[in-house]
Amino acid sequence: MSWSEKLKARWGINSNFQIILILIVFSINGSFAAWVAKPLTELVGISSSTMNPWIYYTIRVLIVFPIYQLTLPLVGFVFGQFKFFWEFEKKMVGRFSRKAKNKEDT
Repeated sequence: MSWSEKLKARWGINSNFQIILILIVFSINGSFAAWVAKPLTELVGISSSTMNPWIYYTIRVLIVFPIYQLTLPLVGFVFGQFKFFWEFEKKMVGRFSRKAKNKEDT
């Protein structure tokens, strides 16, 4: 089975064109989230020139991650893939909430 057939089966999609659109959305959204995070970090006075790079980039990742999650369905909508990314987000949130619940139980 080819990689495209594996992706189609795993993601529940039908066409190679849809794979391409989904990969484009992931790519664009990653760049978009990083682009949006820059002015947000500057707005609160966080910059790589004023603090330790390890702390700065850790904060940047913590800011980029929720932006990425929030904008993924929106960018997916622009490319006609909202349903796929909405389901993707629901799965991701479900995984996080199960992990948080498991930590509380221990």
